[in-house]
Amino acid sequence: MAATASLAAEAALLEGRLSMLREAIETVDARIDAVSETLRRLRHSAAAHSVNEAPADQESGTGIDHSTSGRA
Repeated sequence: MAATASLAAEAALLEGRLSMLREAIETVDARIDAVSETLRRLRHSAAAHSVNEAPADQESGTGIDHSTSGRA
């Protein structure tokens, strides 16, 4: 009888730990989803920004390629 009671107590303890681990996994999954969504938004924002951004020579109005001027 003592072995049965011990095993039942251990099973209850393990079920409690399992429940805690499942909750922790759900929390981590939710955080992963939130971070993934933030990264998607940042990528989308960066892509939209780079498409709308004029190159430096167009902004200055000179048409000069500043990356090669002054080099021999």
